[in-house]
Amino acid sequence: MSVSAIPQISLPFLMGNSLNAWSDALAGLTISWFPLGLVIIAAIPLVFIALYALTYGVYGERKISAFMQDRLGPMEVGKWGILQTLADILKLLQKEDIVPASADKFLFVVGPGILFVGSFLAFAVLPFSPAFIGASLNVGLFYAIGIVAIEVVGILAAGWGSNNKWSLYGAVRSVAQIVSYEIPASIALLCGAMMAGTLDMQQINLHQSGPYGFAHFYLFQSPIAWLPFLIYFIASLAETNRAPFDIPEAESELVAGYFTEYTGMKFAVIFLAEYGSMFMVSAILAIVFLGGWNSPLPNLGALALYDWTSGPVWGAFWIISKGFFFIFVQMWLRWTLPRLRVDQLMYLCWKVLTPFAFIAFVLTAIWEIYVP
Repeated sequence: MSVSAIPQISLPFLMGNSLNAWSDALAGLTISWFPLGLVIIAAIPLVFIALYALTYGVYGERKISAFMQDRLGPMEVGKWGILQTLADILKLLQKEDIVPASADKFLFVVGPGILFVGSFLAFAVLPFSPAFIGASLNVGLFYAIGIVAIEVVGILAAGWGSNNKWSLYGAVRSVAQIVSYEIPASIALLCGAMMAGTLDMQQINLHQSGPYGFAHFYLFQSPIAWLPFLIYFIASLAETNRAPFDIPEAESELVAGYFTEYTGMKFAVIFLAEYGSMFMVSAILAIVFLGGWNSPLPNLGALALYDWTSGPVWGAFWIISKGFFFIFVQMWLRWTLPRLRVDQLMYLCWKVLTPFAFIAFVLTAIWEIYVP
């Protein structure tokens, strides 16, 4: 059976899809191929894994930062403090939801919601295995890049609606930063799209499949791929407001930036969106340059494609593992590098990353045209 003949389940949970989309998504598949019950059973663990990963990203950051600073971190609630995040959630649920008297109530309330939606809409096109993807769009990569713009609207609404100078400064910084770094990030991802010849993220994964493991990944197929890979990783740090690009929430200058006035669950939703964005950009990086759900080990690449008993499980394991690895690197950099100034941040974007992204784009095009 060829790679293109592998049936895929597309779960239409995007807003606006009708109930008939379920029957369309399962068209051509029989019970003997992939029972609907198995699809549901396979989807449940992935949902819980995603929620667990996002919720316990805070716990992971606390423990990693504590290790790097030679301290213990959370230790009191549960074994090794593993229940500390749940205790924090319960605390935030009981906190008073305060809206400042001079704030624009509508913008203040809707800002965190837009942030949350913008962060999690991109998960719809992330392929977690050869047979599991929310929506296999032919413009999936373009959709994932463009959806970050919604986060800009949420940040600006939160900062402006707070009617606070520190919040407004943080929001304006964040908008300028995200919009600027979208340019080198998008050009870098287009290099991977050129290598694959498609914007469908599932097809990008399939094109990196093979029996030789990591040798099929785009990062190792081209001598130029390391440059867009590095450019996108740096730009993704700025898109998610992670250090050394965390000037929108610089506590030494702006208290907490655009979310200074937020308390309770609104504060928790903003942090949940941040860690959701961290996994999103990490997964995109893994999909475009490191094979996504493909195993880096030889002899397991074919197994992940053709064995329907272990393939979906292995696929989810590999892409989540790769995403967690890049999240760890993001946390590592936060507690290692100093924060950049605004002028340094813009210099890096417009005079370093963007020109090199164009160079990588041209070199990738030449390589794909003239090298068989």
